[in-house]
Amino acid sequence: MIFGVAWFVVFWFGLILVTLIAAAVFILRRNRGAGNDSGAFPRPEESEAHRQVIAMVKGLHTAAKGRHGRARVKALRNYMDNMRDDLELASEIRTPASDAPPGEWVIAPRAKPGRRILYIHGGSWIAGSPKSHRAITDRLSQLARACVFAVDYRLMPENQYMDGIRDCRQAYQWMLENGPDGMAPADFIVVAGDSAGGSHTLGLIAWIRDQGLHPPDAAIALSPSTELILSSLGDQPNLKTDVMLGPTVKKLSRIPPPLLWWGTVMGMRVLPSNPLASPLRGDLRNLPPTLIHASESEILLENAERYAAKARSAGSPVEIETWPGMVHVWHLFTPLIPEAEEAFQHIREFLSRVEAGSR
Repeated sequence: MIFGVAWFVVFWFGLILVTLIAAAVFILRRNRGAGNDSGAFPRPEESEAHRQVIAMVKGLHTAAKGRHGRARVKALRNYMDNMRDDLELASEIRTPASDAPPGEWVIAPRAKPGRRILYIHGGSWIAGSPKSHRAITDRLSQLARACVFAVDYRLMPENQYMDGIRDCRQAYQWMLENGPDGMAPADFIVVAGDSAGGSHTLGLIAWIRDQGLHPPDAAIALSPSTELILSSLGDQPNLKTDVMLGPTVKKLSRIPPPLLWWGTVMGMRVLPSNPLASPLRGDLRNLPPTLIHASESEILLENAERYAAKARSAGSPVEIETWPGMVHVWHLFTPLIPEAEEAFQHIREFLSRVEAGSR
């Protein structure tokens, strides 16, 4: 029975964040007004962009309808990869040499080979790819004038959770000495990721510190998972306002806690309390300047805030910026929504401050 619970837990933890990414296209506007205590998001603005993204959401559900288990995961992966096929990229997409880690280079016209960003995509470790996240990597390359390497790390369930972590570690070590044009040391390097990739990002910068490797100049985590939520699921803050994660968390809350815990262990082969899965539980001293973005309406917000507070208490320069009324990783939907562009402008300002402070 425990193996069935393991698959159920891994699948649902994966599915909720995959669906969150697609659900972000509802384009929920910021709630700047006072007195909105109804526990629901403000209605999205009726616009052509809104109608387009509603169609994308319906397409996601159509793609997954009637499928189960790995067939459903495959359908979600395919849909995510093609969801932004309409996006016009400013960057060149370049396949690295055969001896490089799996992934792709995203290179904007003014990007400099010595300036590099390692990007770790989200999808709750079961979906997502460099292609599905080009809306983000393209903008990062432009605003930072950096070559972005989007690592194509191994996903569950066909691989183990630790396989993906090993891929990210290898990619960082490789990027220190290799750029898009071959071997050359990095002048400026950033580690960034969203959602599950944000978790990998925060875990990676701690591992880099512990290994005594050359640290990144900065790190960026967009709506990151900082701790696996396994207890008091029905009492989570923002349960009512998180329109996609909330209903699924309610389903998980019906599983007896011991089964939920051991199901996660069997599925991921990592203890939920391990900093490899829950960066909030780790040593947060001596980390590089780190920026976290989160929505004030998502369940992941509280743990992201706890991570930032704990890191600052440990002396690490970690800051968090929140947006009201947005959903998980709204950055994916640039240029459809102005809040995504606001977030990228904030990232640009953060990186400018980091570089100014290092001179």
